[in-house]
Amino acid sequence: MTTATAATTAVHDFAAAVRERLEALEAFAADGGLDASVDLIERAIRAGGVAYAFGTGHSEAFAMEIAGRAGGLIPSKKISLRDLSLTGGMPVADLQGGKLERDPGVADRLFALAAVGPHDVVLIASNSGVNGSIVGFALAAKANGNPVIAVTSMDHTARVEPKHPSGQRLRDVADIAIDNLAPYGDAAITVGAVVPVGAVSSITAAFIAQLLTVGVAERFVAAGEPAPLYLSANIPGGDEHNTELEARYGIDRSA
Repeated sequence: MTTATAATTAVHDFAAAVRERLEALEAFAADGGLDASVDLIERAIRAGGVAYAFGTGHSEAFAMEIAGRAGGLIPSKKISLRDLSLTGGMPVADLQGGKLERDPGVADRLFALAAVGPHDVVLIASNSGVNGSIVGFALAAKANGNPVIAVTSMDHTARVEPKHPSGQRLRDVADIAIDNLAPYGDAAITVGAVVPVGAVSSITAAFIAQLLTVGVAERFVAAGEPAPLYLSANIPGGDEHNTELEARYGIDRSA
């Protein structure tokens, strides 16, 4: 087999692995599998709350899909470990490496900085679902009375040890846990090697984020109301549309 042929085969194999998972999630959503999550988000928005989204490492991409992007929900906010430095006074050097996401001690501080309100819903993505900051943040949200929606790999989380002192995984704390269908270790194929390649969790988590957003938009449209969605700031009228609706929903992106 030539190098070109091997590469082409790997491309098709990875595309097939992604496609299989996206089709499964599509069927899951079409059968009502995401309805309960959409209910929680819609309820929060109608009560004057917002959808808070949190993820560490590569799972931060999920939060970016939920909050502050074109086609996304205006009543939404992204939470990041960087907030501990940007608004919480933590030295920037403490953010380096992957140690912080494993530290359960930062969760309550981060939750307080986020200022999650009583009507808000919290969405948390974590492929492993066991890191201390993630589980701790979910526990803080539950203690505050906020519903928690988790996006995690059921395959992976079941095969690794929890890192939070409670002994719980994200799926154990959440009101709803959505399987991102990523395999153990995240990478989906091998290319003539022992170590697998082709991680899929960011792709499937982004798809889930968009399915939830679409679901909420459908609810508002079905009720004869405009869906609270961002227009791209890079099209005429986008800034004006977004600023008006941000003011209506009390969202300040400058903070």
